Amino acid sequence: MALGREGERAVGGLELPIILVVVALFALMAFETFQAIHDRGALADLRRSQESTVQEAVKLRQQLETLAGRTAQLAAEGDEGAKTVVDQMKRQGVNLSPPKQ
Repeated sequence: MALGREGERAVGGLELPIILVVVALFALMAFETFQAIHDRGALADLRRSQESTVQEAVKLRQQLETLAGRTAQLAAEGDEGAKTVVDQMKRQGVNLSPPKQ
């Protein structure tokens, strides 16, 4: 009978540590979930705050592409000033191409 009580003690002695580990893991997962939800909200706020800047950048890029295309078109038509600009841009690694029609 002494052997049976020692086996019960060993099992009973493991209950508390196992319960503590499970509770600790649950608390950790709850914290990590809350943190992820909070971070997602913060990222969404940042994205909304940058939306107007992104729209302005898109407009500026479209204007720049239009200007570059028209400059390349003028160069193709023989305008000396436009040819100079296109050549200087090529030396800097920027290729200007006329707009497709």
